[in-house]
Amino acid sequence: MSSKRILVCTRSESAGAPSVGAEEALTLGRRLASSLGVRLSWLVLGPLPDGGLETAGRFGVDDVDQIEDPRLDGFSPDASVEALAAYCQQESPALAIFSQTPDTRLVAPRLAGRLGAGVVMNTVDVVVGADGALEATASAYGGDTRVVYQLSGAPSYVVALSASAVSPEPAPDGPTSPECRTISPDLAAIEERVRVIEHARSEGPRLEEADVIVSGGRGLGSPENYKLIEQLAEALGGLAGASRPIVDEGWVDSSQQVGLTGKITRPTLYLAAGISGASQHMAGCSAAGTIVAINRDPDAAIFRYCRYGVVGDCLEILPELIRAARQ
Repeated sequence: MSSKRILVCTRSESAGAPSVGAEEALTLGRRLASSLGVRLSWLVLGPLPDGGLETAGRFGVDDVDQIEDPRLDGFSPDASVEALAAYCQQESPALAIFSQTPDTRLVAPRLAGRLGAGVVMNTVDVVVGADGALEATASAYGGDTRVVYQLSGAPSYVVALSASAVSPEPAPDGPTSPECRTISPDLAAIEERVRVIEHARSEGPRLEEADVIVSGGRGLGSPENYKLIEQLAEALGGLAGASRPIVDEGWVDSSQQVGLTGKITRPTLYLAAGISGASQHMAGCSAAGTIVAINRDPDAAIFRYCRYGVVGDCLEILPELIRAARQ
């Protein structure tokens, strides 16, 4: 493994826009490359983001490769797999790291299949074990536990890094000066089997980047009471979130859902009001610096996770917190 490289794979959202989770993946890649004494490469599908070389240097990247082809415009899973497989077959990276997104859930396992590589999804960390083999820690059973996989026996490996699992950290030894190489693969024979009719659009601040999140659950009683969550979030300078039950019932938009099937967040403060603390929800907020819970049930599961817990009716407590936060 010492003769190979660590590869971070990202895709530009659009011209000039950075890829979601790129800095987290580059941080993990730098740690592993340093531990193994190998080079760190960054492979970008599509246009290089504005300031991409500066970002690469700040995170200690040695080489930047950019794959350009009109068939890679937007999200094209068949063309992406073909381009990535051709690149990896030529460059033979020991490990390819993706940021886990809905798109990479489709691409990463297919790439591993093409390469005969091992694959680990829902990864939260990768380290070099005592015997020199890579060990990937991943979330399992809906976030209830962690499982550690020893990556041995395959020619290479593909991992998808969960959102907010790693805090971005620039290279401790100072910036590097990588050069960018443009690669043009032959994708002429590739035809997409799935066509995207309309892309989902999101505007404004993102829950994944919020420093403060106030989330509400079924304990609010009715959709009208969700305004208390929004008011407290605004007073604290944060964003409003929600548990899956009230999203499924149509109280709020799915873009506000926190949990395994929603947003994976890493705020400094996470306040959960009327949320029981099911494992699927906690998978989306367990990395918070501080969790505060309000619930009428003293035996609610969320009290096992929170640093501060209030047993009481959130409809009585939230207005008081709003008044205090506004003073």
